[in-house]
Amino acid sequence: MEKDYKGRFTGKADLYAAGRPSYADAFLKDLVDKYGFSNTTAVADVGSGTGKFTKQLLKTGCTVYAVEPNADMRRIAEKDLSGFPGFYSVTGDASSTGLGDHSVDAITVAQAFHWFPPEEFRQECIRIGRGPCRVFLIWNERDHESAVTQALFRLYSTYGRDFHGFNLGLERDDIRIRSFFRDAYMEVEYENPLHYNREGFQTRCLSSSHSPLTEDENYPAYIAEVNRIFDCFAVNGRLEVPNKTRVYTGELI
Repeated sequence: MEKDYKGRFTGKADLYAAGRPSYADAFLKDLVDKYGFSNTTAVADVGSGTGKFTKQLLKTGCTVYAVEPNADMRRIAEKDLSGFPGFYSVTGDASSTGLGDHSVDAITVAQAFHWFPPEEFRQECIRIGRGPCRVFLIWNERDHESAVTQALFRLYSTYGRDFHGFNLGLERDDIRIRSFFRDAYMEVEYENPLHYNREGFQTRCLSSSHSPLTEDENYPAYIAEVNRIFDCFAVNGRLEVPNKTRVYTGELI
């Protein structure tokens, strides 16, 4: 792996499950209406974490192999999703999913591709996919021009652990995305504004991989700044953060 994402969220799984948003319902509708996801579709959700997107996929009726290397994250997903008959928890990563050759119809990656080595992951997708396999790279992406997002950028730049920009500095139509798809992909975005009360906003900030841990020396100052940002931008105790679900999709041959 180019980045140590396997252990990056150890100790943050509960915060991640509580604080991270779901993805736009309109995108899930498109998976069914445009791409034919159904109860006969097998999906590998790679870097599945606590199962945020996995759960949305399962609700479409798919069989989902949730591939995740971090035991803390898998624990949350298994507890939450074990009631779905199509859910399978798999210990694996982007370079070695643990799935069989040509075993899935589609591959999804929600909020995780920026941790992957693109070429190794591409080869693994080709191995596990059936025929021309469609891959979806998915992010919940803040509006970088909004004042609240700029305040969060300054927050993480000041207090963050190894902060290199949101999503590890991944940009729109990033070279890593273009290389992975060999420039043959579509980009689609869906409105998905996020709404928080104070506790929810704190939890979302603390769930970030670069957020200080409670034992860190700068943790109190970090939390104080999180609350200051909330007070600055919230209206009647509610904060809206402009956000879109952005999807890059293409077939790998």
